[in-house]
Amino acid sequence: QVQPVESGGGLVQAGDSLRLSCAASGRTFSSYVMGWFRQAPGKDRDFVAAIRWSGSSTYYADSVKGRFTISRDNAKNTVYLQMNSLKPEDTAVYYCAATNRYSIYARRYDYWGQGTQVTVSS
Repeated sequence: QVQPVESGGGLVQAGDSLRLSCAASGRTFSSYVMGWFRQAPGKDRDFVAAIRWSGSSTYYADSVKGRFTISRDNAKNTVYLQMNSLKPEDTAVYYCAATNRYSIYARRYDYWGQGTQVTVSS
């Protein structure tokens, strides 16, 4: 079992960069697939990126591919989301989540953080 806690959100301008962190408690962190999702007001919670336990395989939504990079440091029980070339449409609450099996579907993730707000102004 893990408990993710996100940090690093904020207000930035279009074109800026931001790095989100997700620190997860639990001795079995390294065994989980970690994912980032985001939810804008009135919209569904959408998949952003995921990374397997070894860090060797990563997956991205088409909307962020080439701009966002997910990485993890199992020694620190932390996963990161580096976001570059941010756009106003990236504005959302970003959530970190953990699952035993890779998926792009939020319902497949068992453990969730409280979310961190990212706002990109034009």
